[in-house]
Amino acid sequence: MRRPALLIGPELWPNGGATRRLGLVVLTVLSLLTALALLAHVGASRAAGDWASAVSREATALIRPRADESGATAAARAAEALAGVRGVQEAVALERAEAEALLRPWLGEADLATLPLPQLVRLRLDPAEPASAISLNRALAEAGVDGTVDDHSLWREDFTAAARGVRDLTLLAVLVAGLLTATAIVLSARQAVESRSGVLQALRLAGADDPALTFLAQWHLGRDAALAGAVGAGLALLAGLGLALAPLTGTLGRVFPLILTDLVWLAPLPLVTAVVAVVAARLSIRLWLGRAQAGG
Repeated sequence: MRRPALLIGPELWPNGGATRRLGLVVLTVLSLLTALALLAHVGASRAAGDWASAVSREATALIRPRADESGATAAARAAEALAGVRGVQEAVALERAEAEALLRPWLGEADLATLPLPQLVRLRLDPAEPASAISLNRALAEAGVDGTVDDHSLWREDFTAAARGVRDLTLLAVLVAGLLTATAIVLSARQAVESRSGVLQALRLAGADDPALTFLAQWHLGRDAALAGAVGAGLALLAGLGLALAPLTGTLGRVFPLILTDLVWLAPLPLVTAVVAVVAARLSIRLWLGRAQAGG
């Protein structure tokens, strides 16, 4: 009776009935929320990195054609001049249809065909060593082109801070959900040990030592927590798989992009919940044993 392996049978650990089933449901729901928050954080972190990288790799040149040349000609000369600047990978003069597409989100259903639109040159910069606005404007001046380059530096810092804010908010959600899950596991372990006080006392009187009783509680409570964690992670995996194969459109799709490899972050969840339950069970059984020994 002193070998811990002999104290794992279900007959030695009463099922718990509705209380155990309710506890499993609560742990499963909390594990699911934790897993979904984790996927949201992974997606938001990638989006934040992508946004910051995209902003630093792009610039736009606004070209004002001379009286003796067309807008298209001025934009083509500007693109040629800017393409030769160190730190510029590509310079493309935008067609009118592309400029209208850029303005459409701001002007809505307005008739853009009747509006005088600026000539724009889109620049793709070297991410390792991007060209500065000063060098780009100098190149335009040397080429005799009247234009101004915007390297997005005025709002890049605010944009990056907003991206970091989204990432930090999802991290906070992960921490809160994880804390709630851990709290539920600890409370469930305390309740499970206390509700089986009579059985534990009988086993102790029959000769089971403290390590054997500790192992008994750890085995059953750790197994239940692992089951709840696995079901929660499995449901989150199905949701994540759907989002990875059929990404969301619009703002949500840009803020929380998911790819298949992100789903591996869910793999440790059952193990983590089991470890927390084992620790909680160990502490709970030790508290019970302390009271039992004090009471004789």
